[in-house]
Amino acid sequence: MTPDSLRAALGGVPDPEWLDTALRRITTEPTAITRLFPAAGRRCGRAALPDAPGWTADDAARVLLLTSLPGEHATYAERLYQHGDAAERRAVLRALPLLPIGADGVPLLHDAIRTNDTRLVAAALGPYARHLDQAAWRQAVLKCVFSGVPLANVADLDTRADGELTAMLAALAAERHAAGRELPADANDLLHRLTAALPREA
Repeated sequence: MTPDSLRAALGGVPDPEWLDTALRRITTEPTAITRLFPAAGRRCGRAALPDAPGWTADDAARVLLLTSLPGEHATYAERLYQHGDAAERRAVLRALPLLPIGADGVPLLHDAIRTNDTRLVAAALGPYARHLDQAAWRQAVLKCVFSGVPLANVADLDTRADGELTAMLAALAAERHAAGRELPADANDLLHRLTAALPREA
């Protein structure tokens, strides 16, 4: 999603004037975001957005607030994440790929992946996860399997999956099979796809 598409999807929020005013204010008074960001859930609602599947109004509004900052995006993203509740942290994670911060937000991904909050784990593995190194990314994918986060949330899964991830999934599948359990269906499907793509021995 782009800021423009999120803004269009927010056309029916309960208090559109509040959002318009907040977005304008942040461009000239960036520090105001520390007060406006938490208020977005109350002023814009938390309903799912029909025109932005997978997004809620508070998520989209908070992402727009962050993208409207005139600068210091990484500093504010870290501050809002560290002081935010779970919904605010998720919005920061979802905003990262839309911010001009390079890899400066990677520490926030590492923090989110360490939590047991599946909403944060899922948000951390969106498009911005391209900045994770391969070892950390593989561990994050396994965290999804262990915690029940659907692998559909993992951006670039098929293009980034490699032989080492295949081996890790195969070992986990064998361990679970020995215990009379199975991998989640999406992880099992991924393992089959990866295994089928391996070169055949002569």
